[in-house]
Amino acid sequence: MGEPAAQNLFEQQASNRRRSFWLVTGFVLLFAWVGFGGDIAWYLMTADAAAGPRASPSRHTVPFIGILTTLIAGGICWYSWKKGPERVLWATGAREVLEPADDNQRRLVNVVEEMAIASGIPRPRVFVVPDADPNAFATGLEPGRAAIAVTEGLLRTLNREELQGVVAHEMAHIRNFDTRLMTLLAAMVGAIALMSDGMGRMVRGGVRLGGGGGGGGGRNSRGGKGGNPLALVVLVLWVITLLLAPLISRFLAMAVSRKREYLADATGAQFTRNPLALASALEKLDAAAAPTQAITRGAAHLCIVDPAASRLSSSEGRMGDMFASHPPIRLRIAQLRGMAYQAAKEG
Repeated sequence: MGEPAAQNLFEQQASNRRRSFWLVTGFVLLFAWVGFGGDIAWYLMTADAAAGPRASPSRHTVPFIGILTTLIAGGICWYSWKKGPERVLWATGAREVLEPADDNQRRLVNVVEEMAIASGIPRPRVFVVPDADPNAFATGLEPGRAAIAVTEGLLRTLNREELQGVVAHEMAHIRNFDTRLMTLLAAMVGAIALMSDGMGRMVRGGVRLGGGGGGGGGRNSRGGKGGNPLALVVLVLWVITLLLAPLISRFLAMAVSRKREYLADATGAQFTRNPLALASALEKLDAAAAPTQAITRGAAHLCIVDPAASRLSSSEGRMGDMFASHPPIRLRIAQLRGMAYQAAKEG
């Protein structure tokens, strides 16, 4: 049993490293397409104006939009790699526990130390989020530089065994390198949303890509039939990209999270050897009615349960896979109870 588990661990780690690489690559290519696609459309739409008898000097020849967006994408990737985990913690208002202030924090620090030993990874930094709703998340690009954050509501709601289950679940994410992939996703989903919004404002504001001021009163070298059709095709594809990019990136983050929650539940239960403790914790987290206000939608996929308390979180099938950041809690609880039953049967 130990050998297959170790093999699955190494496979998962390697898969997450590959996915992180392709995520960064795809992110840069997306920004490059948005930039150079705009340059191409602008170039084609100003080409006729520069070729006519009344040539306009406004022909777009230097692809400065593409160069700028590609540099911005590279900068965002570098910043996400260096500062992504810190920005996630900062955005939630998390405070690091350097010296436990009360019994709840002392219990938390002790549990984190125990689960670090059980999981075989360095002890992560410990943070508390000032939010009454019970929730938790982990962040970090590698196990040696990771952090676990829990809300004040979680410390008040769970007993020690249940807290062990939650912390073990987050330790599993750290050990599997899930946190690297999901932290990068959190930063890039936000950047894509900002990019799409900014470019969309430019389009809605009437930024002109064509040279209407020259070229014989709107006529061009094609006989006055209007704009370059290839330019219009490129422009339509460019606008569609701007509209769909935030949705696709959000769906990607949700799909990545849903697939990894089951594995983290199972791995965390192995660390504690008590699947029912995590099942009990998930029941209590599911019963909390209020959303986790401190955690934004952009970082929802980092949490152990969906902070928005959406109905879609309990949906199965394609709708849940597309729109919810977490698998249904009842299914996660059922799997954990099945693990406990199987362990008791074998024992």
